[in-house]
Formats: sequence, C-alpha cells, structure tokens
Amino acid sequence: MKITRSLIPAALLAAFAMQAASADDLATSIGTIGHAWAKVYYQTPEAQQEAQFPALVSQADAIVKQYPQAAEPLIWEAIILSSYAKVKGGLGAVDLAEKARDLAIAAIKIDDKALDAGAYTSLGVLYYKVPGWPLGFGSDKKAKEYLDKAIAISPAAIDVNYFYGDFMIEQGDKKKAKIYLEKALNAAPRPGREDADAGRKQEIQNELAKLSS
Repeated sequence: MKITRSLIPAALLAAFAMQAASADDLATSIGTIGHAWAKVYYQTPEAQQEAQFPALVSQADAIVKQYPQAAEPLIWEAIILSSYAKVKGGLGAVDLAEKARDLAIAAIKIDDKALDAGAYTSLGVLYYKVPGWPLGFGSDKKAKEYLDKAIAISPAAIDVNYFYGDFMIEQGDKKKAKIYLEKALNAAPRPGREDADAGRKQEIQNELAKLSS
C-alpha cells in the first residue's frame, strides 16, 4: 500500500507536467502563427499578400487539428481566412468568410473569452464586412450583437475597440467611432504581439485622421 500511495502523487505530477508542456506548446504555436499573420498583413505589400495566405491557412489548420479542444487555433484560422477574404475579394471571398464564420462559432462553444473574445470580434467583423443576402450572410444587426458581446467581455482590448470604431464609421456615427478608436489607440500593449500592435495602431491613426478631415 505504501508503494501505491507514493506512486499516486508521482503520476499526478507527471500528468500536470504533460498538461503544462502541452499548454506551452500551444502558446508557442499561437505565437508563431500570430507573427506570421502580422508579417503578411502588415509588412507585405498588398499586391503580394494574396499569394501568401494559402500557406498561412494550412499552417493554422494544422494547429487546429493538433489542438482540437482549444479555441485559440480556431480563432486564428478564422482571422486568417477573414484577412484572406479581404485581399481576395469577389465571390471567392464569401466562401472564405463562411469558413471563418463557422470556425469562430466553433471557438465560442469551447471558450468565448479566448484571445480577448476574439471569436465574437471576428464574427462581428465578418457580419458587417460581408455583403448581405443574396450575395452573402452580412447583417449589421448581427455585427452589432457580436461586437457588443466582445466589448462586454474585453472592454479594453485593442482589436474589438478598433473594429467597433470602424463599424461605427460605416454606420455614419463619427462621434461614437472616435470614442472607440481612441480607446483602441490607448489600449495596453500585448506582450509578444508588438508587431500586430504596431500595425493595428497605424490603422487606428489612419481612421482617426480620416475622421478629423
């Protein structure tokens, strides 16, 4: 009995160690795909971006398959597909957007708070960027619902405030747009995501400059 009891803590420690290692591996994979996306989206000329997105999609999809119970890979693949749709344009972009939507919905079922409510933010963006029926599934009403949920969970996050401001611009509410954009501009830095923060803040400054003019 003494031997059995001594083995139980060791087994538990081994299990905890394996879980911690898996979490570290996931964080590393998420960091890698995040930097890869930022490099394409913010540092690559627009004319060259479309050709680089298929490899990013494949990389993200591999992480999703490796960690099927994690929300973060699903959110990142949704983000990448949404970005791909943006640069691709046309009817082919709607197919990409639909896949991104489905991935974001799947992520919410796992953890709706992951990545600063990134799944809700992604859905909000998709619903106001994608055309409405009959070409696509776009809906300003649903966009606001999802962005409201993201703001409720992560009220100080840079991305949701930026996109809420952008959405308000499209709705013609410049006053509200400025409030959200300025909040995004003053958001706390995200450790390890300096490249994405720099790119996003440049977008925010561009939007604020347009509002001022």
